[in-house]
Amino acid sequence: MWFGLLGTLQVRVDHGEINVSAAKQRVLLAALLLTPGQAVSAARLSELVWDGFPPRQAAVTLRSYVKRLRQVLGPPGAARIITGSIGYQINATAAEIDIAQFDDQVRMGIGAAQSGDWQRAQGLLDSALALWRGSPLADIPCQALLLAEGPHLEEQRLQALQWRIEASLQLGQHHKVTPQLQALTAAHPLREPFHGQLMMALYRSGRQAEALAAYRTARRIIVTELGLDPGPELQLLHQRILAGDCEPVAAASHAVGQPAWSELALAAPAVGDQVGPAGYAAQVPVPRQLPAPVAGFTGRDAELAALTSQLGPRPEPNAPGPALVISAIGGTAGVGKTALAVQWAHRVAGRFPDGQLYVNLRGYDPDEPVSAADALARFLRDLGVPGPDIPAVAEERAARYRSLLAGRRVLVLLDNAGSAEQVRPLLPATAGCTAIVTSRDALAGLVATDGVRRLDLDVLPQSDAIALLRSLTASRVDEDQDAVRALADLCARLPLALRIAAEQAVARPETSLRELAAELAADRLDGLDAGEDRADVRAVFSWSVRQLPDDVAKAFALIGLHPGLDLDVHAASALTGATAARAARALARLHRASLIQAAGSGRYGMHD
Repeated sequence: MWFGLLGTLQVRVDHGEINVSAAKQRVLLAALLLTPGQAVSAARLSELVWDGFPPRQAAVTLRSYVKRLRQVLGPPGAARIITGSIGYQINATAAEIDIAQFDDQVRMGIGAAQSGDWQRAQGLLDSALALWRGSPLADIPCQALLLAEGPHLEEQRLQALQWRIEASLQLGQHHKVTPQLQALTAAHPLREPFHGQLMMALYRSGRQAEALAAYRTARRIIVTELGLDPGPELQLLHQRILAGDCEPVAAASHAVGQPAWSELALAAPAVGDQVGPAGYAAQVPVPRQLPAPVAGFTGRDAELAALTSQLGPRPEPNAPGPALVISAIGGTAGVGKTALAVQWAHRVAGRFPDGQLYVNLRGYDPDEPVSAADALARFLRDLGVPGPDIPAVAEERAARYRSLLAGRRVLVLLDNAGSAEQVRPLLPATAGCTAIVTSRDALAGLVATDGVRRLDLDVLPQSDAIALLRSLTASRVDEDQDAVRALADLCARLPLALRIAAEQAVARPETSLRELAAELAADRLDGLDAGEDRADVRAVFSWSVRQLPDDVAKAFALIGLHPGLDLDVHAASALTGATAARAARALARLHRASLIQAAGSGRYGMHD
């Protein structure tokens, strides 16, 4: 199936087009398609379907609308709408939704441009822009959706246009884009990059006088409307055109893939922009720092939906209030905290057009942890502040960082945090930005004083553990279902352990899965080692223990001798020889570090 939102709502199947004629069904379908594969709560859908004024029996009526929508979509589409405990979701891939296709092609087009492949960039951006059939969500009668998504999508379209025109200018097609730029500067008179591109196109066409006249027009509009002169980039371009030396400068002063004029796509003007010796602004690309999603990511649908539901409607960047800090994702070593955070961050990256910042704080690595001051220095450089201008004092760095994020939509992923003190200075302070934190520690201080919401991760359900093994070993999982279940249980259904076991199954095709399971059963910690520290379960768990005070680490070793499934503070006191109060503090510390797990009121158990 194909779903179109960049224009009127469009649903296509092999035999033709499906007409969704009922207005509320169109709103319902559009709301689900904007977050495919993720549950949308019934309360949120009711707000959208009735545009902010749901009736008293909205939940009952909503079920009726869902049923009718399934009937309209027919068998191919009806099965895609899933009813869950949270609400409803539609299962559709990125290749089936025009907005997702547009995002993917624009991202690839920008990547091609930044690597200097302007021909490929032009083709990709042309394909992306061809997906637009009119105003997005044109026939969706819901002001909340239109206000939340319409301006953002239109901004993405204009920035894709800037990049595509830049590609044409770089390919020498200035004659081709001049008429389009004249129309764009008339339609968007305050958008300086289009004025700059028009001046460049006219100049390269041998129309220097018209290029200068285009500047005078732009200046008159900006002064009249805003009471300000044009920005320094436009003024410097005007000076170069006056001097007749624009072309050589453009060729000499820009790195491969860096636009001669336009703002880098999806970027807000950086506070740290510097004017280079050639007179152009050396603009900083918008940071896109997320690590690649982990291969074969499996399961965690409920956790992904929970993260997205906490995100809520897109706030205005200058709206009052603190940034939304979604979760300190907790859980023991190897449970997949980083994989989940990165997977979710990629899903929602389009909602943060001003960039995504990432840092591994190494709070539980064998290496020295990254201090908040060092992380701030790196973020400031990434946001365009030259090295000499970065403040020496950590508090001043934090203040500069918050100033740079104000008015922007930026996602900040703080991975592998060791303490609340390491995280707190890195949290944005204004609406529009969102932070997500992963840590083996509970980070209770952030939850108590900074409004952070926790999301604790458990091991995978057995079905998801087996699905992960299947995705990583192809057909080997089907050799022996009993052996596969045994492997999943021997790995305690921890994603890291499952991935190591899968690697061994692929690397040793001559060894049956039953034999692999028997080897693991003999000595699991020795068996779950892929040859490097970060792929060695014993090493990864040891890093957690190294962070403990000596008395708590000793308590951890001693309570492992307890023969039962769980123990209380009195058993811990007897094993460690400590007072009940000290034993209670040790248990609490181990629990915060995710090295033991709660097993009922006042009782704790070891991980498998």
